[in-house]
Amino acid sequence: MSAQKDRWVSSLVFLLFCACSIPRSGSASVQQEPSPQHYFSGLEAGKTSLAFFTPSVSPGGQPFLEQIESSAEALQDYGVSVVKVNCPREDVSRYCGKENALRKAFLFRGNRLIREFPTDALFDVNSIVANVLFALLFNEVKYIETLADLENIENVLKGKSNMVFAYVPATGTAEHRAVMEAAFVYGTIHQFVLTTEAALLKATSHDDPDVSSAWLLFCHCQRATDPAQPCRRTALAQPLTLLSIHRHLKLMGAPLVTEVAEDPEKISTVHLQLGLPLVFILSQKETYEADRRTAEFVAWQLLGKAGVALLSRDLVDLNVLHRSNVALKTPDEGMPIQYLVLEDTDEVITLVEDKNKVKQIQEDEQEEEEEDEDEKENNNQDIQDDQVVEAVSRDKKRELPLEQILVLTEENFHSSLSKAAQTVVLFYASWEAVSLAVLRSYSEVAAHLQGTPGVLLSRVNCWDWTGLCSQENVTQFPTMRIYKEGRQSVTYGGMWGTEELSSFILLSQVSCPLKLATLDEAEGFLRGEFPPELSSHLHTSLLGVFSAATSKAREAFEEAGNILSGHVRMGMYFEDDALALSRKYSVSPPALLLARNGGRSVESIALSKHSVQDMVQMIRYELLDIFPEITVPNLPQYLQLGKPFLILFSAGDISQMESEEMLKLAEGRPQQAFVACWLNLKKTPVGHGILRTYFSTPPSLPVLLWVNLHAGGQVFKFPSEQPITEMNILSWLEKLQAGLEIPSSTLSEEDWKPPLPAYDFLQMMEPSVPELSLRPGDTPAQHPPRDPRGDTAGGDTATREEPAQESTAEEEVGSPGRGLRGTAPRLAARDKQGKRHSEL
Repeated sequence: MSAQKDRWVSSLVFLLFCACSIPRSGSASVQQEPSPQHYFSGLEAGKTSLAFFTPSVSPGGQPFLEQIESSAEALQDYGVSVVKVNCPREDVSRYCGKENALRKAFLFRGNRLIREFPTDALFDVNSIVANVLFALLFNEVKYIETLADLENIENVLKGKSNMVFAYVPATGTAEHRAVMEAAFVYGTIHQFVLTTEAALLKATSHDDPDVSSAWLLFCHCQRATDPAQPCRRTALAQPLTLLSIHRHLKLMGAPLVTEVAEDPEKISTVHLQLGLPLVFILSQKETYEADRRTAEFVAWQLLGKAGVALLSRDLVDLNVLHRSNVALKTPDEGMPIQYLVLEDTDEVITLVEDKNKVKQIQEDEQEEEEEDEDEKENNNQDIQDDQVVEAVSRDKKRELPLEQILVLTEENFHSSLSKAAQTVVLFYASWEAVSLAVLRSYSEVAAHLQGTPGVLLSRVNCWDWTGLCSQENVTQFPTMRIYKEGRQSVTYGGMWGTEELSSFILLSQVSCPLKLATLDEAEGFLRGEFPPELSSHLHTSLLGVFSAATSKAREAFEEAGNILSGHVRMGMYFEDDALALSRKYSVSPPALLLARNGGRSVESIALSKHSVQDMVQMIRYELLDIFPEITVPNLPQYLQLGKPFLILFSAGDISQMESEEMLKLAEGRPQQAFVACWLNLKKTPVGHGILRTYFSTPPSLPVLLWVNLHAGGQVFKFPSEQPITEMNILSWLEKLQAGLEIPSSTLSEEDWKPPLPAYDFLQMMEPSVPELSLRPGDTPAQHPPRDPRGDTAGGDTATREEPAQESTAEEEVGSPGRGLRGTAPRLAARDKQGKRHSEL
């Protein structure tokens, strides 16, 4: 309906209200006609009149005359005049005969008789107006008696027009009159259907309705296109009056969800004008689609009770808490808008239906703010048992720059994988501390790799999209995978620092192993110049050299490359002139050439074992530095070797002499039984804590220690009075082996295990249905009982924009769309950490 037509209808209804309720001077009355001949001669085409014929004296008809006199004013508002015709005594015609005198009334349009009414059916003003309008609106109002009649009308209307279905216990009542007066105004817009059959009302309801009361259902048939699906119905909750029907139809004609992009204080909708509250769902561009569905779901639940608007944070600068996800505007003048943090859509519905809910939520939020203030005053209370949780909590107010990271949902996940040659996906949980810490590194990676061709960085919040993460077999957080051309995926298994993540993503761009076609390409690969996109990044290069007779070893090398993709730069050369490359580096195929530091040193390694696992293990070992600097990221790699550590603690960079002596020691015995390494306390401050564990009083630096973490936990300290040389260290190690040295300390044999067992968080989460229809992996829930007057109590889940064929699936899942995705944490009341990071 156009805006102009809508205003016309509203104006007409307003005039009808005024006509029915405001006393007027010179009100309409029954017109007097002296004779039938005079009445019929004065009838005009298109004019409607209700006439009753009576003798000059008829005391028995006085009650009827009083009611017909009272109805004249109401009928005049609908263009119907009431006429009393005096019949001469000698007139025995059809209208003036004894059988008709004051027993029947006649409705004419022009000189054509539309209908005759027995006067006992016109017992009061309501019955007179109702029956007259029902006769006039014969084509606009269908009277039905069976369920089949109702279904036939619905099928005709589907995709074309909506229907207003009314049940009245009896015709001629005030409710019947209200329905007919509404049909007079709205009959050209909606199809009105009327019944007095109690059995039909029961057949359209799931419960046992009260057939002694009138009912009215608005049937949304215009959006229904599937003949197999019934039209969605919204019941009128108030008693049937002309005003309540008009109000209900106005609400049904309003947009289901209004999208706004201005200050909510300035927003005015038909709901506010009619005295209903307006609920704002606060959204952001990354989660727009999910927030839109959430708003539509809430709107269907609150249809007729409140309006719903979708407010974009990106377009409106709101001076409210970032975690606020819902706002409530009441029709009361002077009342401020309430900004709230709600867990799910059930709370939004309760917010409207229970006015005390707003006060309770505000009190809870005030208590939480007071707790936050107390935490600020006492820093000791902000220290968490878990160091990662403590670090995230300490930095909780920092906003992460996530604009360059694409947000993935169940709808756009698979389509987004094909947008780039390489799509990086971080699966995380927005309430979990490690995920939030990694997300911080991930945002830095996005800034570092901005503009890198063929790379798309994205993220999936598994708390919102549980089904998607389950389908991708993500059972721990965080998990990072790289999808190549939307199909093959590689899972990252290293440290979560920015440098490590960036290196893995860049290395994953290149085939592993990279097949080299010429000797020049092979030499350039060893120098770190090939492939060109990685020439600026320092990586150890590993080149496999094979001949035609070593196909089995080559196949194992290729499979090992698939396993190590992203972790190492591997190349493969097996052309006819491979022997020339082998002779240059004094090795026979199959062999590995390991180039460190841009090819300045190339090691030749013969391949004696050809199984994939042996080759992977050997490559990982050979990639380790000979005399590494131990850091937090690389420590696990060396711990996995299960060997004792000969570790030099230094207050900064070690001297050149110490470096040369330790390097000679490390290179002196291939596959030696210990790891020679060093630790810079300035770069890795955690080393101070290690020394405090080893010694009651930390020694002066540098200090050389022998630590066997895997057997006995004994710590031996190299004599500080001796210079650190290869010969002195070897002599000291021989004494250790002979048992001639006393350990400085012995570490506890207590097994360091996590305080709690690992959890499969996806299994623990409640089943999530982000859309309003069933999807693979979702668990249907029991559908709640439905209100006999419609779906307002049972939870109508379809949206006005979605085709009707989805309504069956939506009804089967009960109440989907529970979580306020992208707008609120679902653990708000249970996990303060998750709530603080809800924007993620």
